[in-house]
Amino acid sequence: MKLSILDQSPVSEGSSPAEALAQTAMLAREAERLGYHRFWVAEHHAAPGLAGSSPEVLMAHLAAVTSAIRIGSGAVLLPHYSAYKVAENFRVLEALYPGRIDLGVGRAAGGGALSAKALQDNRVNPEDGDRYEQQLKELIAYMHDSEAVESSHRYAGLQATPAVSTAPEIWLLGSSSDSAALAARLGTGYAFARFINGNGGAEAVQEYVNSFAPSIGAADPQALVAVFAVCAETSEEADRLAASMDLSLVLLEKEHLSTLTPSVETAMNYTYTPYDRFSIKDNRRRMVVGSPGEVREQLQALADEYQCGELMISSHIHSFEDKLTSLQLISEACGLTRRG
Repeated sequence: MKLSILDQSPVSEGSSPAEALAQTAMLAREAERLGYHRFWVAEHHAAPGLAGSSPEVLMAHLAAVTSAIRIGSGAVLLPHYSAYKVAENFRVLEALYPGRIDLGVGRAAGGGALSAKALQDNRVNPEDGDRYEQQLKELIAYMHDSEAVESSHRYAGLQATPAVSTAPEIWLLGSSSDSAALAARLGTGYAFARFINGNGGAEAVQEYVNSFAPSIGAADPQALVAVFAVCAETSEEADRLAASMDLSLVLLEKEHLSTLTPSVETAMNYTYTPYDRFSIKDNRRRMVVGSPGEVREQLQALADEYQCGELMISSHIHSFEDKLTSLQLISEACGLTRRG
């Protein structure tokens, strides 16, 4: 089993966005040392609790401070941007760090309506409707200098620069069967966001694998499943640390805005309603929580359920030291091969 990491650069209570981004870089270096396969960073806007608003910029720094681990976006929110500009951003990254770059793409807003409108402020035809699939086709064509940008296309003959001999892996991120079907149709990798949708997804992943059409970018299907994870020496301590994520998700549901990751003490002292308690129980379906042995068993169960060889974990643990310990314990429990 391959294990990878998605870090959303969460800002902890009592900390700052600058510290969160610095911790993301430290986490990437440690992930590489511990033997994790990929390290992806996310895109969120107008989100006080999440510092990563520009994955391409952050990726350039992370790739510079590591040497072997794959670095990627989880995800670039393509509807906000020109497919051509995204292709050029990632061609620059691929030229600088050949064979190490993943281009994860999503269609979520990544913030509220106001930030989405601002991100699309210069769109020529804002009422064009859903062009996501067409954008993806254009992005793939630009990345591979293919003829998918047909002669009838308004930008026919246009090539993305710089010219490089390799291309990033393209992954489609989603939490539904629709995204799985689209990834299969276009021949990209597929990452199922179990940390967003805890109510299954195994059928979507299998639909993707069974329906995959080989493409210029990938001859075979590649699937992974992303889940929240908290590991500590004992199950009781892991459950205590996970209280921060429990409260974060409760507040997100109530306020529809990301908040600073609360401390364990704040989470323990919060007055929960009966509905909050129900939400916490339901949200735990999106998490793997426990001692090293328990986490290993839960991860293996997920790999078996989804029939995939790669899992990606994300941790909103308040203390950075506890987060590092969690990743170290998971690495050891799952037998990852350390580098250096």
